[in-house]
Amino acid sequence: MRPMTADLCAGPADDEITLWLSSLQAPTPEAGAQLFSLLYDDLRRMARQHLRRENPGHTLSPTALAHEAWFRMAGQTRTLWKNRSHFLAVCSTMMRRILVNHELARRAAKRDADLVPVTLSGLEQLAAPTDRDVVAVHEALLAFEAIDARAAKVVELRFFGGLENDEVAEALGVSPATVKRDWVVARAWLHRALSGQEPPADAAGATATA
Repeated sequence: MRPMTADLCAGPADDEITLWLSSLQAPTPEAGAQLFSLLYDDLRRMARQHLRRENPGHTLSPTALAHEAWFRMAGQTRTLWKNRSHFLAVCSTMMRRILVNHELARRAAKRDADLVPVTLSGLEQLAAPTDRDVVAVHEALLAFEAIDARAAKVVELRFFGGLENDEVAEALGVSPATVKRDWVVARAWLHRALSGQEPPADAAGATATA
């Protein structure tokens, strides 16, 4: 599937996207194609951001990841999408799950391969090729989600999804200042977890011990 003829560079209005998102509850091929064309740039941008965090040698391209996520998202006919930010927030989670599943399948096919260690001096260093392990990050984020679900979602959208603070705030229905605070807390907690230290039992303790 390729994007249709919508002028993606012009940046479709959120109201238009919201209208088309409502059509996914009773999708038609025409509505799906139109919505895909309107969201294609966003999906590709998010896919590129996710793949930047991957180990060298991964087999998915941004286009393939964007398409796979789209097919799974478009099939969620029971979800009432609020707006573009809501859709992309869930899509970011979907992309991370796709990548984790691909990595687990790769490891299952090559069980004697050495796993990439995670040795971080800060969460942002996950961008360094030698410090990435998508499964370890995924598991740490799941553990943190049980402690502070909103802050975990901030990491999902900012770090993996590549959304700006204002976009994250809109998706979560909070202020940009709250997003910044959650980011600081989440980064400190995940840094401890991924560095082999015992993370605190609550989110507030992360910044106190960082």
